[in-house]
Amino acid sequence: MSAKVLLVYYSYTGQTQKVLDAAADVLRERGCEVTLAPIEFVDPQYSEPFTRFPMRRVWPDMFSVFKAQGRGETGEIRTPDAVRAGDYDLVLFGSPTWWDTVSMPLRSFLESKEAGPLLNGTPYAVITVCRRYWRKNLEAVRELADKQGGRFVDSIHFEYPGGQLTSMLSLTSYLGSGEYRDRYLGVKIPTTNISAAQVDQARAFAGRLADRLFDGK
Repeated sequence: MSAKVLLVYYSYTGQTQKVLDAAADVLRERGCEVTLAPIEFVDPQYSEPFTRFPMRRVWPDMFSVFKAQGRGETGEIRTPDAVRAGDYDLVLFGSPTWWDTVSMPLRSFLESKEAGPLLNGTPYAVITVCRRYWRKNLEAVRELADKQGGRFVDSIHFEYPGGQLTSMLSLTSYLGSGEYRDRYLGVKIPTTNISAAQVDQARAFAGRLADRLFDGK
C-alpha cells in the first residue's frame, strides 16, 4: 500500500502553500497518497485582518497579533476532515513565522485535541517560511508536536531576501499592496517571498523524506 502523507499548514499570502505544493508534487511522484489540510483562522478577536489580501491598514493589521503572539495565545480555527480521517505515515507541517514564532493558527492546531490522535507515534517534518527568524518558530512547532506524541524526522527553512530592515520593508510593502515594488518609504527594497530556487529546494527536501521514510514501500 502507498504511504499516506498529510500536509497541515496555515498560509495567509500563499508562500507557505507554494513550497508545500511543490513538496506534495514530489511525494505523489514517489507513489505517496498526499492530502493537503489547510487551517482556517476564524477567531473573532484576531482573524479579521487576515480575511483579505492585501491588508487594508498594513501596520496596525500586522501589529494586531503582536502581543498575542508574544503570550503564545491560541485562537479559534477550522480544519478539514482529513485531519480526523485516520492514520498517516508522515505529517508535514508548513509553518510561517509570525513575530518570531509559530503562527497563532498553527499553534492553535498543535495544542488542540485533534493533534493528539494525529501525531501520537507519527513521524513529522517541518517547513518554516519566514522573513528572517525561523529558529524559534521551528523550536515551538517541535515542542508542541512532541508533546502530542509526534516523532520529529527533519526540517527545512526558507528566508526572504534582504537584511533586517530591507526585508521588513519589502514584506510590509507586499502585505499592504499585494504588489512587488522597487522602493518603500523611500528605501530601495529587494523582492520578497519564496523564490523559484527555494521551490526547487522544497522539492529536493520532499525527495529526501521519501528516500528516508518510504524507500521500498
